[in-house]
Amino acid sequence: MTATADATPKTSAPTSNSSSISSSRTRPSLIVFDLDNTLWTPELYQLRKLQRNKKNPIAGKDVTLFPAAASIIQKIRSSPRNDDDDDNPWSNTRFAVASRTKSVDWATDLLVQFGLDDFFHYKEIFPGDKKTHFRNLREKSGVEYSEMLFFDDSRDGRFGNCVPVSELGVLSVHCPGGLHCETIWTRALECFGEWSGDGSPAGTVVEWEGSVTTTMMLGGGGGGEERKVGERFEGIVKTVKRDKRFGFISYGDGRTRDMFFHFSSLSNVNDDINRGDKVSFNIVNDPQKRKDAASDVKILSRATSSPPPRSDDTKTDKNTNTVNMRVFSMNLPFAALLANGYKTLETRNGTMFTPYPEGTKMLLHVGQRRYPDGDRHIDVMRGGGLSDEDIAALKRLPPGFSKGMAVAIVEIGKTFDTTLEERCVGDFERRVAAFGADSGRRATEIKRVEYLKRGVKVSGRGGVFKVDIEKDVLPDGWL
Repeated sequence: MTATADATPKTSAPTSNSSSISSSRTRPSLIVFDLDNTLWTPELYQLRKLQRNKKNPIAGKDVTLFPAAASIIQKIRSSPRNDDDDDNPWSNTRFAVASRTKSVDWATDLLVQFGLDDFFHYKEIFPGDKKTHFRNLREKSGVEYSEMLFFDDSRDGRFGNCVPVSELGVLSVHCPGGLHCETIWTRALECFGEWSGDGSPAGTVVEWEGSVTTTMMLGGGGGGEERKVGERFEGIVKTVKRDKRFGFISYGDGRTRDMFFHFSSLSNVNDDINRGDKVSFNIVNDPQKRKDAASDVKILSRATSSPPPRSDDTKTDKNTNTVNMRVFSMNLPFAALLANGYKTLETRNGTMFTPYPEGTKMLLHVGQRRYPDGDRHIDVMRGGGLSDEDIAALKRLPPGFSKGMAVAIVEIGKTFDTTLEERCVGDFERRVAAFGADSGRRATEIKRVEYLKRGVKVSGRGGVFKVDIEKDVLPDGWL
């Protein structure tokens, strides 16, 4: 049975009605969609079992359209199809796909299965540079870049698409969770009209929440500063590595990756920045590393010196030098990724963390084994723009810390259930350091983590267990 986009979609929120979708007079001449994690989920490279068994994915079973994507296409198709009909808002618009997937045959076959093959006028499906796709589209369609609108889940970095394509002069729309909500679509159309009226400046990206980012090239091109026009960001310093003179700032709504900063980016280089300080900053893009970083970092307020309220996770005895603490165990490389501040979500299928409230503090123990994920975490981390050198450093424990030891203290946040669709969002995968299909369905936030003053030998056990540990090994401010 063939699955089609005309089928009634599952619920999506919030959605717009057909009239709202066709209300604007200014329309792109060519609307281009990425495929993986934009129109459908999961990404095709994740279907490894099918690859090993040499089977093709089945539309609606192995791969599903995002509900809003199916609804949008159905509404476009239901519009009057006579190109000379004034009531047809899409009479001068064509549609295309541009995908870098290596699974070219699968993608082509899925378009047929979903009934979308005849919907798209042009199909650029091959690995490589997304800019090449768009150069081909311009040549085949005769449509200028300034008359195109592009939707993609990957924004920037080594595998980014929105920013590079925007530099050609295409208005790009970043939808990291795919077209899961019709407001992404309607806002993009509104922005296209405004953007066209402003002269179609190159380097413009419509963000998933509806704001607009303009890449302002400095010194004639090749890189530049990206910032929300007229806006500075605020966040809390999460990690400070004084020996290497860099750190990370936590900001945004929980789905935003921590922002890297170097001490040289402090507005006052003599400032002594500390974990917990509240700061404001701009965001720039390093043209060589192709990664975002904070610049002009200003300290707004200092972290309080008083210790945080004690949760039920620790029990101290004033008459002894030990403290009884909960412990959980993880294997390398994920234990190191968590201890080094990269991994900010831990997922499990069981209920190990469910009984513990937000703010509970536990010790992180490193197991004796290595988790056999086939190094897929490296692909996830590369997808976030990290170099192999950065990844190797994040996977290492410091000298004096090793397997069989409690190495760090962790404060957990909320534990919540997730769907496979939610786990396949790029930002979620990077926070877990695993692909969505490899992750557990229950996610626990890691609010903060810090290495112990020295590693402590502990016999590991399953689940959460308790040990007595000397107080003087705990970093300051945790008791």
